[in-house]
Amino acid sequence: MEEHRTTAEAEKAIIIMEEDGKPEPKESPSNSLQTISDDDEIDYSIKPEFYDPNLDDKDESWVEKKRHGHATDAVLSCPACFTTLCLECQRHEKYVTQYRAIFVVNCKVETERVVYERNRARPGRAKRGRQTAEVDAEVGGAISNESFKHVCCSVCCTEVGVIDEEEVYHFYNVLPSEA
Repeated sequence: MEEHRTTAEAEKAIIIMEEDGKPEPKESPSNSLQTISDDDEIDYSIKPEFYDPNLDDKDESWVEKKRHGHATDAVLSCPACFTTLCLECQRHEKYVTQYRAIFVVNCKVETERVVYERNRARPGRAKRGRQTAEVDAEVGGAISNESFKHVCCSVCCTEVGVIDEEEVYHFYNVLPSEA
């Protein structure tokens, strides 16, 4: 069992270490005898400059105005930088981690990267290219001859989904949160 040192014993140990020529132990705020809590230094009688007790209510009314009263399945954010990408979306019926939307924010469409999906309904076409399989997984296996453009977060350039020819965004790499 280890014995606890008193303050006098700790000071004596420091003096002995100094006499031995060993480096003096560095004092950290937690070892200091005169540690003052940050709470002791804050003056709570003065109202903080950047505090607004009504900010949550203001934010909620702003989002409701942007949605025009429509319901949403989730608010979508970038998985890398947490930037808001969509305030109004619909969850995919089969693939629950995918969403589709028409109105987005902070998204950048990469026009130089276009992916084409072949029609899977044609007979004799059992094999599909890698890009076709990738798009099938991304947009839930839609059967059509569509082209898709990659969509990235405009802040950090993380790929978050694709946009189809009808300008519907299909998100598959996002963080959903309760609306």
